Amino acid sequence: MLEHGGNLRMAALRYGRNDWIDLSTGINPWGYPAPAIPANAWHRLPEPDPALAAAACAWYGAPRLLPVAGTQAAIQALPRLRPPSRVTVSAPSYAEHAHHWGRHGHRLRLASYDELDAAVEDSDVVVLCNPNNPTGAVVPPRQLLDWAARLGARGGWLIVDEAFGDTAPGLSVAGHSAQPGLIVLRSVGKFFGLAGLRLGFVGAHPALLGELADVLGPWAVSGPAQTVALAALGDTAWQELTQTRLQTAGERMRAVLRAHGIEANGTPLFHWWPAARPEAFHEHLASRGIWCRLFTQAARGIRLGLPANDDEWRRLARALEEWREP
Repeated sequence: MLEHGGNLRMAALRYGRNDWIDLSTGINPWGYPAPAIPANAWHRLPEPDPALAAAACAWYGAPRLLPVAGTQAAIQALPRLRPPSRVTVSAPSYAEHAHHWGRHGHRLRLASYDELDAAVEDSDVVVLCNPNNPTGAVVPPRQLLDWAARLGARGGWLIVDEAFGDTAPGLSVAGHSAQPGLIVLRSVGKFFGLAGLRLGFVGAHPALLGELADVLGPWAVSGPAQTVALAALGDTAWQELTQTRLQTAGERMRAVLRAHGIEANGTPLFHWWPAARPEAFHEHLASRGIWCRLFTQAARGIRLGLPANDDEWRRLARALEEWREP
């Protein structure tokens, strides 16, 4: 499997600490307070709850959504729904996209964000994250809809992974996802801080959603996940408070990094910057019990998530003060 953030067990085995600050993911550290789970959510097979899809459509502004066991489930299934195709995946980006398109007989190539417009002309499928993970790069919605129309006109797809889109709703094209050629992925794990639920949503043309549902099979989303997500998606007061809190924390992180000579890009949930020797910075933080995300290939650099409290902010600031570029 590919390496991802959140692997604190590996950090503990390597460095032997028990006081880790995990900044290796872009997950909201102040996650939604899950309600009590009713007994029938555990005892009954998890039939799809129409109220969950309706709540998700209201939050994401989409006409129709299919609940899935995390967007990872859709990322793995979508390549199985096409015959061998010419697929362009943006790079650097979330590595699971290229990994799975490359495993199912498709002709895969990677392209920078600047190259995507040209790639639309000779691709059957184009995949990108918006905002991008890890760099924070964005593509305007008007451009995305143009690409989707051009691809859809010849039976192609534009797949837009909006896993980190909750803090930038103006970038979303989920409202247009019923049009042929456009597929939008949304995640409950990031903004709501509920990665353990393994819940996401796919917006697409109804016929394609039906095909995807058939591939994923019955009972794709657990009963407890449906219960918690229904509460979270309907809690507008918590959502508004969290938007403000994350924006403030994101600005604080950018200011802290800048104060130590680091100009970073990203979203309120994470910040990333290129580095000539990111391994040294990663080792520096790890020796102080701070686990960040190290990128050593296409996106060679460092990504930091948000500290959860003032003590963690102080520990991060102290580590940055002690950092010296080799």
